Amino acid sequence: MIKFRDIDMLHGSLWDKIILFALPLALTGVMQQLLNAADVAVLGQFVGKNAMAAVGNNTSLIGLLVSLLMGLSLGANVVIAQFIGAKKLDRVHEAVHTAFLLALIVGIVLCGIAEILVNPIFEWLVVPPEVAPMAETYLRIYALGLPAMGIYNFEAAIFRARGDTQTPLIALTIASFLNIALNLIFVINFNLGVDGVAWATTIANLVSALILMRGLMRADGLIHLELRDLKVEKSCLKETVRIGLPAGVQGMVFSLSNLLIQSAINSLGADAMAASAAAFTIEINVFCLTNGFGQAATTFVSQNYGAGNLQRCKDVTKVSLQLNVVLMLILSAAILYFAEPLIQFFNEDPAVVELGITRLWFIIAPEIISVVMEIVSGSLRGYGISLAPAIITLVFVCGIRITWVFTIFEEYPTYAALMAVYGISWFFTMVFLIVAYVYYVRNLKPAKL
Repeated sequence: MIKFRDIDMLHGSLWDKIILFALPLALTGVMQQLLNAADVAVLGQFVGKNAMAAVGNNTSLIGLLVSLLMGLSLGANVVIAQFIGAKKLDRVHEAVHTAFLLALIVGIVLCGIAEILVNPIFEWLVVPPEVAPMAETYLRIYALGLPAMGIYNFEAAIFRARGDTQTPLIALTIASFLNIALNLIFVINFNLGVDGVAWATTIANLVSALILMRGLMRADGLIHLELRDLKVEKSCLKETVRIGLPAGVQGMVFSLSNLLIQSAINSLGADAMAASAAAFTIEINVFCLTNGFGQAATTFVSQNYGAGNLQRCKDVTKVSLQLNVVLMLILSAAILYFAEPLIQFFNEDPAVVELGITRLWFIIAPEIISVVMEIVSGSLRGYGISLAPAIITLVFVCGIRITWVFTIFEEYPTYAALMAVYGISWFFTMVFLIVAYVYYVRNLKPAKL
């Protein structure tokens, strides 16, 4: 019998447990995106498309910072899950406290870097002058919440390693509703505009981190957090960074390539910027489903690899892929069918709606390729193999997109021509990730813990 929260990943059927693990994780991702979606929607409806474009302009840059946090937290997830699978409980305790302290340090460092680099980055992105001041204000305030965001992501990774994806979902649900309420209060009642939605998001991030911190401090057994035990254990830190840093770089590569594309979008004007902000908000929520199953594959493979059950690891990859493909086909069809009203929810300007629909078709239609990429990458990370997926992503996602922007887009500077690069770069990345997966799985050795 599966417990309400903790899931036994080492025994019994897989498909039901993977669903129970992945769907709350996907919903957690949706709630995280809801923080940004609430910002975009409130500004689009009550302030204007320039304010909406200002937030959209920061999406890729924020994604760059968050990707590093999430990648490192994924490293903690793998390390803790492998220790749990191997039943090395003293090492679990060390890894939990190392992860928490690492989250705080990295969050503070990223906050400082973001504040320092705001102006140079905006100059590079060629942000239109009617948008730039609001975009800068939003990013500076948002960056203040990065330490809290880092702590939340690592805390969520600790819960996931034990098989609990519901507690992080509950915390983020509370924070998301708080964010929406504060958005409306700050924008409508106090007329704060971009400043208001940025502060609302920062406060919501802090609340979600505090809720999970309280949960860890009250938890019994494996993942109990004691503030007096906080210290960095060198071997746990080394392994967390070895696995997590390449995973973070892989996510950052996507964001870096998206920053380049954002710069190209900016050159097409405020309508294209607003349309991309709206469409991206929808796309990223679709991606949450893919990411949920990808992280399920990572955690299930991690525990079973730690336990020495290699065949079950392979079964996890197969079942995760099958489930994710079916659900993604259904969700993609629904998104494309309702594309127009979905874009109109954010902004009803006809030019914005038309461009937003164009983007959805170019990105949602080939989303099934992204499914394969996430499951294969996630499985490799579960084995502790993180560098290879990062390198493949760097070469084929970033490389193809950079080349495309400076060749095809320069020759055909249209929105549709720019959007076409997403599916093309995904396809080549998927092919080489599959080749890497087959190679590494054939040459697997037992985990050394």
